[in-house]
Amino acid sequence: MFTDIPTILNEQEVKLAKKQLLKDELIYQISDFFKIFGDSTRLKLLWALDSKELCVGDLCNVLNMTKSAISHQLKSLKAANLVKYRKVGKNVLYSLSDNHVRIIIETAREHLEEK
Repeated sequence: MFTDIPTILNEQEVKLAKKQLLKDELIYQISDFFKIFGDSTRLKLLWALDSKELCVGDLCNVLNMTKSAISHQLKSLKAANLVKYRKVGKNVLYSLSDNHVRIIIETAREHLEEK
């Protein structure tokens, strides 16, 4: 048993907090999810797609990056279910998967811009 653990100040609150803890597996999944946001290129892609659909070529121009680099990052974002795509003829258009992604990035920006 740990001897460094301080005395409990509010036993009821500690019990409630313990009861509300998420299972380790879900905590690991959430941690991995947020790691995706830890890359500035992926965040730029998400911002570029915040309110519009864009193809890889358009994203290359917006971010001033190569097609290979954009495709590599889009693959990670698709695997994390943060972006989706649809084909229109020979074109593939990318957009945010759903409004949850928009809320996450916009909430992060609002939080950081608070004074």
